[in-house]
Amino acid sequence: MKVKEIVDALEHFAPLPLQESYDNAGLQIGLTDAEVTGVLLCLDITEDIIQEAVVQDCNLIISHHPLIFRGCKQITGRNLVERCILKAIQAGIAIYSAHTNMDNAHGGVSFKMAEKLNLQHVRVLQPEGVGAEEWNETGSGVLGELPTPMTESEFMAMLKQIFEVECLRHNLLKGREISKVALCGGSGAFLIEKAAEKGADVFVTGEVHYHDFFDHEDILLCEIGHYESEQFTKDLFRDVLRQLSPDLRVVLTKINTNPIKYL
Repeated sequence: MKVKEIVDALEHFAPLPLQESYDNAGLQIGLTDAEVTGVLLCLDITEDIIQEAVVQDCNLIISHHPLIFRGCKQITGRNLVERCILKAIQAGIAIYSAHTNMDNAHGGVSFKMAEKLNLQHVRVLQPEGVGAEEWNETGSGVLGELPTPMTESEFMAMLKQIFEVECLRHNLLKGREISKVALCGGSGAFLIEKAAEKGADVFVTGEVHYHDFFDHEDILLCEIGHYESEQFTKDLFRDVLRQLSPDLRVVLTKINTNPIKYL
């Protein structure tokens, strides 16, 4: 199977026009006609990730966060991005990134979060897309319902367990019953007001601004960490590729690339 066939499958699920204007999703390094020996799935590109691809005999890496996000004027190995570019080219490894297009796709990153929480009646929180029906709308975040209502403490304990959260930050507890849940992978603070407007009892995302914790007493805010909120994007990539070809060799990275550590 060629790189182009895999790219086509990913872009059928998450078309590049869905990405935000600031983004740089798509094929970052490599040739579309190269034969694929194996695919390594990850969140971030690091030198260790590229070395893992070499060891696993994977000549294509699919990441959520783009390696090349801002323009590179020279490739001299002076920083992480440049070193990764050099290492990937030297190893003959192609790199493809599906970022905000995968966030905004129907069935994308936030939908995978909802699946992990076993939410029901999941729909797009802030529709922006071309779908004529609710079931296929594209846009930012999702809204769904728990099978059974929970207390705030029960819900946050579940969050910590499922997303392996070391440090969950939240606003003041009000003794709410949690039933309607809004989610957004990554930096989703821009959706807090939309979540409250839609009647969500809680909004879960990777990053929340300091003053947002003051300003929104009408909804429970849970910040679980950027990496933690998007870690299951690897599983989402795997789901798409399995539909393309069950025989394609796909490897999920075993490396935790989260750069944020906690004492």
